[in-house]
Amino acid sequence: MRASRVGFALCGSYCTFDRALAALGRLCALYDDVTPLMSENAYSTDTRFGAASGFISRVEELCGKPVIHDIASAEPIGPRALLDVLVIAPCTGNTLSKLAHGITDTCVTMAAKAHLRNSRPLLLAVSTNDALSGSAPALGALLARKNVYFAPFYQDDPEGKPASLLSDLECLNEAVEAALEGRQLQPLLTSRRA
Repeated sequence: MRASRVGFALCGSYCTFDRALAALGRLCALYDDVTPLMSENAYSTDTRFGAASGFISRVEELCGKPVIHDIASAEPIGPRALLDVLVIAPCTGNTLSKLAHGITDTCVTMAAKAHLRNSRPLLLAVSTNDALSGSAPALGALLARKNVYFAPFYQDDPEGKPASLLSDLECLNEAVEAALEGRQLQPLLTSRRA
């Protein structure tokens, strides 16, 4: 087991939760201290992809600790320097835009802001249907931001959803290691299909 303290935050791209939890399982097998976080919507919304309570139970079982799911609980991440790296997977277009504009009105955006104040790596695993349209300015801004890294991503359906990007969560462990070393895992743009 590796000693780095990893934060793993889920946002509301509900269709990718099963893939994200599989990636979380691989992280938990590699790191002995993984702190789970969920945005308020991810924590409380039942969808056609599953009940929130089921996802919460799975996350807590994998990590062995309760999910942080409110702003007040996320804020101490910075002052107490609780994490070595924070992963947001899935990172929605909404969260991308909030991060790019300094908006901290959710548990996850507060955790990211608090974590970045310590100049520690933030790793984003994008999952949004508008990454190459409405969320493109935020994506571009964050690609240039210091201490912000990305899991490699690809167009998941170029014909049906030409503006959509999805991160390759199979290489998330490698992306975390690279971020901890202060480098972007390459290639950033892949042709991999989930």
